[in-house]
Amino acid sequence: MQLNGSQIIVECLKEQGVDTVFGYPGGTILNVYDELYKHPEIKHILTSHEQGASHAADGYARATGRVGVCLATSGPGATNLVTGIATAYMDSIPVVAITCNVGVSLLGKDSFQEVDIAGVTMPITKHSYIVKDIHNLADTIRKAFYIAKSGRPGPVLVDVTKDVTAALCEYTYKEPLKAGRKADYSKEQVANVLEIIKASKKPFVLVGGGAITSGASEEVRQFVKLVDAPVCDTLMGKGAVDGHCEEYTGMIGMHGTKASNYGVTECDCLIVLGARFSDRVVGNAKSFASKAKIIHIDVDAAEINKNIMAYASVVGDLKLVLTDLVAGLEQQKHAEWKAHIAELKAKYPLKYDEGILSCPYVMETIDKVTEGEAIITTDVGQHQMWAAQYYTYSKPRTFLSSGGLGTMGYGLGACIGAKMGQPDKLCINIAGDGCFRMNMNELATASRYGIPVIQVVINNHVLGMVRQWQTLFYGQRYSQTVLDDKVDFCKVAEGLGCEAIRVTSCEEVEPAIRKAISLQAPVLIECMIPEDDKVFPMVPAGAPISEAFDGDDLSKKNQK
Repeated sequence: MQLNGSQIIVECLKEQGVDTVFGYPGGTILNVYDELYKHPEIKHILTSHEQGASHAADGYARATGRVGVCLATSGPGATNLVTGIATAYMDSIPVVAITCNVGVSLLGKDSFQEVDIAGVTMPITKHSYIVKDIHNLADTIRKAFYIAKSGRPGPVLVDVTKDVTAALCEYTYKEPLKAGRKADYSKEQVANVLEIIKASKKPFVLVGGGAITSGASEEVRQFVKLVDAPVCDTLMGKGAVDGHCEEYTGMIGMHGTKASNYGVTECDCLIVLGARFSDRVVGNAKSFASKAKIIHIDVDAAEINKNIMAYASVVGDLKLVLTDLVAGLEQQKHAEWKAHIAELKAKYPLKYDEGILSCPYVMETIDKVTEGEAIITTDVGQHQMWAAQYYTYSKPRTFLSSGGLGTMGYGLGACIGAKMGQPDKLCINIAGDGCFRMNMNELATASRYGIPVIQVVINNHVLGMVRQWQTLFYGQRYSQTVLDDKVDFCKVAEGLGCEAIRVTSCEEVEPAIRKAISLQAPVLIECMIPEDDKVFPMVPAGAPISEAFDGDDLSKKNQK
């Protein structure tokens, strides 16, 4: 049947099973929005800013495992998506961004709101397309969805000229291409890995975001039990392993637990599942797991030996590889090694000053009230690390955070996207006051649609993580990190149509959370904490992770 370009775009979205899109209209994309108006079966969430739309599409994808979709017009509308696209790219999140550009005859002439957005986003997408011919439109959109979700997922941009959105073409429905699992590894590689594992006396398992992406949580848990090894996770891997299990030692890296950092430093075999050896995980690359034979399993061959040299590797979808490993592995026993790690856990627990209101106390209270069943999104900084440390994640896709790019302003948009994708889940965003300033306009989005997200602002009136670095490494020179002004976040939230609660003591935290949940509406909870609270443990940038220190270590050092 003959359809115009806008109709084809909408029909292709329906082909791909898209039920929700996030965006902001403008001149060049008006034809598409006019067509969306006729299709209420696709929910459109009008965000307050295009960046919020890209983060919402990202949050939707992380929470559901499906492809997230955002829309924007040409010029500044398209460029406003860039930070969100880069965020998705760094964390391997499947997002399709559809933008529209000026007509073909106006391209390259510095026309009003003309930007080469395909060129701009080329380094931060799996692929960028510009569609100038109506006959290529449907297949390009189909390819975009396939590329976004296949192999190592990531964002894809499709830029469509305005004349293409109005032109006519024959359209025929096609079933979506299914993204197959990558399994181009050999039995010999699997057998080699099994032999290394069986020969180890002190194995340790490190779980990354690839375990979430591949849906391999159950296989990871089976594998850990069979290897009889302690297990830690990266920031992106949270929830792949049940944080309550006895083998779990906490997060690794710059703000990882001492038990994880020391254990990985001491182990003789490190089995890395779907992680990319980020500098925040590794610290000093030369000293990282220097006593261990490192086994690296990842879907992306480019990650093997990129940051850390592997003793053995398997390139393939983690769920498939683990299925083969589990099938070939009999029960291992490492009681003495596990007992040693248990001693480290007991000796170096996470701890904080329980006498004052703090983010760790807030996170533990949220964990208690929600029974660990909420989806937690975060912005970036101290609160992000506290949210990773003090909430116990037992299920995949329940911790959504910008790990690779470290995007301040990510959380609230992502929380809205997560709630749209998982409407039966309680969705809570944790933000610092610095981050919240960057995305608080999205409270208007939540109130417009009555999306019942809970926004927790951890307010210490400073840029907390930067101040922590200034305190420890810059002689307490607090250059441009003090936010001591007259902004009242509760009034802002109320002005944007949301409920607001201010918390100033530990006793007020639990009632505030319970009230926010009961309201079934968008709510802001502002928690006032001291300006000099610090995230511990900490490893200085570039130092070995075995040099993790905490407040007690600092006190001893200062006393000397």
